[in-house]
Amino acid sequence: MNIGVLCSGGDCPGLNAVIEGVVGAATRRGWKVVGFYDGFEGLLSDENWQHYQWLDENICHGIRSKGGTILGTVNKGNFTIKTGVNQKGEIDPVVLEKVKATIKRLDLEALVVVGGDGSQSTALLLAEIGLPVVGVPKTIDNDLGATDVTFGFNSALEVVSESMDRLQTTANAHQRMFVIEAMGRHAGWIALQGGMAGNADVILLPEIPFDLNKVVDAIKLRKAAGQREIMVVVSEGAKLGNDLVMIDATTKGEVRLGGIANLVAEKLEVATGIETRVAVLGHVQRGGSPIAFDRVLGTRFGSFAVEMIENKQFNCLASLHGTEMVAMPIEEAVKTLKLVDPNCQLVRTARDLGVCFGD
Repeated sequence: MNIGVLCSGGDCPGLNAVIEGVVGAATRRGWKVVGFYDGFEGLLSDENWQHYQWLDENICHGIRSKGGTILGTVNKGNFTIKTGVNQKGEIDPVVLEKVKATIKRLDLEALVVVGGDGSQSTALLLAEIGLPVVGVPKTIDNDLGATDVTFGFNSALEVVSESMDRLQTTANAHQRMFVIEAMGRHAGWIALQGGMAGNADVILLPEIPFDLNKVVDAIKLRKAAGQREIMVVVSEGAKLGNDLVMIDATTKGEVRLGGIANLVAEKLEVATGIETRVAVLGHVQRGGSPIAFDRVLGTRFGSFAVEMIENKQFNCLASLHGTEMVAMPIEEAVKTLKLVDPNCQLVRTARDLGVCFGD
């Protein structure tokens, strides 16, 4: 049996672990695995442009500890069908015909798609042309409602937490305020848990509308109590007023967010008189080696994806429920974003620690 695997969308720590899990499990069953380079674009290979590689255990041995992905990934190109929340497009029929030719040439019987909701929606379109697919959920934001946790999320938290540990010492030395911008387009899980771990005084999330005047009041209380440093964490998807802060609103696909930390810092510095610095963590959260948790979780996802193929659980997504992996229909799995509930226990705990959410 020949199966394929590809990574689509943004990268995150743990992608290589998934690939190693797929190859290991397939090899045990006597199957062959072809890895397609640069996401779905690799499916457009022909005799003159072979953008794929047959993978074996020698090639994949130990890659679970490495960041990035040996196959590369893209979030643009011929297969970009997601143009925003609840907005879907179509794939050019000419492109689909090229995919059919690749499937036939490689005698491909199933495809493992490692990606988020947009990538999984693309996978379903490929299923419609006769390529059985199984999905592995990938989003560093941990915002897929189908699974308890996504690989890469906990590695991102480590980056935020360690960065805040370092920034807190220099902020304390100079009696400064730092505004740290974390990833999180629709969901604030990274800012929330990273901020809690990193001793944040203020956490600003997409799910909790905030009033900067209330943030200023909370900061002044901290300073009046003798605190030297102030640490503010803001999710890139948090709204200033009713508006998102964007780097690029014209890019194909979802708009590029970023820059809210600079605007918040300017306003807080003026209102409080505290010298303020900004740290935008950006892609540092997505780069580097995955922590042990994500290495194990990624390999589990990859291995279970092969089990799903073996059990003919096609058009389904591998999901972690509690301690066990289960298969969920992709259409159901990508319907709901997992957002931070303003009244959830994590938020209540943060409030008990004195964290201000600006509400």
